[in-house]
Amino acid sequence: MSTPRFYCLPPLPSGATFELPPAAAHHASRVLRLRIGDAVHVFDGEGKEIQGVILEISGKRVLLSKLETCTAVRESPLHIVLAQAMCSSEKMDWVVQKSTELGAAEIQPIQTKRSVTKLSGERAEKRTEHWHGVAIAACEQCGRNVLPTVHAPLEFGAWLAQMRDAPMSHNPPGSKLILLPQGAAALHELPEPQGAVTLLIGPEGGFTADEELLAQYAGFISIRLGARILRTETAALAGIAALQAVWGDFN
Repeated sequence: MSTPRFYCLPPLPSGATFELPPAAAHHASRVLRLRIGDAVHVFDGEGKEIQGVILEISGKRVLLSKLETCTAVRESPLHIVLAQAMCSSEKMDWVVQKSTELGAAEIQPIQTKRSVTKLSGERAEKRTEHWHGVAIAACEQCGRNVLPTVHAPLEFGAWLAQMRDAPMSHNPPGSKLILLPQGAAALHELPEPQGAVTLLIGPEGGFTADEELLAQYAGFISIRLGARILRTETAALAGIAALQAVWGDFN
């Protein structure tokens, strides 16, 4: 079994011992049933990770000792922003989880005309908080020490306007890609991007023709992944994996 990992809010300790916060302590003792002497890792979501050994454990208290700083770097050199059109709750959870595992740095839910789910106000806040928890659990599993940023949902037009208004340094040429079945280019045909890459994925029913035009007017280059039409959750993960293979840490 791999060494259990727990997310804890920064700052991580620099002393001789560290007590896990209540939720992590409960998971360690009641769910994983760890014992005194077991090794664990703790990360702060900002890149820092420590390892330690359980000195004391009970239902509400887990105390670590023999703390050491870990230096593993598991972030991709390619900053990928996944702009995912809203889909059903189960599919969105899947996309957040797997895109975190694949190394996405940011996840931006988008509400399009054909999005199955529409969120606003308190419901949007709660769902964003839920996705943040999904990303934390994925980081605990996959070994990432930096949490991806999960943004609150935005309406498609408002998000495009935000993208257009961003400084050029945030949107260099070739950094905005929209995945379409009839996309004009394959990834290997494009020059290597400078800076972050935004990958735009449509909903279950696809983008409307107007939305495709708006995205292209905003500077998005249409790309394709093979000759088949992919489900939205498949498209997101295949797209991130392809980006990592061509320009990221799968290269």
